[in-house]
Amino acid sequence: MIIMSVDFGDVRTGLAVCDKMQILASPVCVITEKDKEKLIEKIKEISIERKVERFCVGVPQNMDGSYGFRSEACREFGELLSEKTGIPVEFQNERLTTVSAHNILNTVDVRGKKRKAVVDAVSAVLILEDYMNSIKA
Repeated sequence: MIIMSVDFGDVRTGLAVCDKMQILASPVCVITEKDKEKLIEKIKEISIERKVERFCVGVPQNMDGSYGFRSEACREFGELLSEKTGIPVEFQNERLTTVSAHNILNTVDVRGKKRKAVVDAVSAVLILEDYMNSIKA
């Protein structure tokens, strides 16, 4: 099954996709779009092109296990995405994925504007890897 993860943001949204065997998660792109309807249309186009069968939307969880206002926004976005595309959506804890993505980009010396352009896609890869590990366990 081909799964696409979504690291939803107010301005930038990162996408990643796995292969049919769910072995490898790869970054797809970062979409810069503030309008949710336009963002969903762009994701829908990419999901059709990539033959996506499920979405995995990252939801931030606080360190104490609780969920905040940002979590609500991500869940609402995921539900709207599923409604508009007809593709089921699962949710995955994305706690600290952005921090991990920045650490990875530090390791490979990606800085400045280039980092800003890819950090959300790297976060989406980490969300997807966590999700794939959770469904295999």
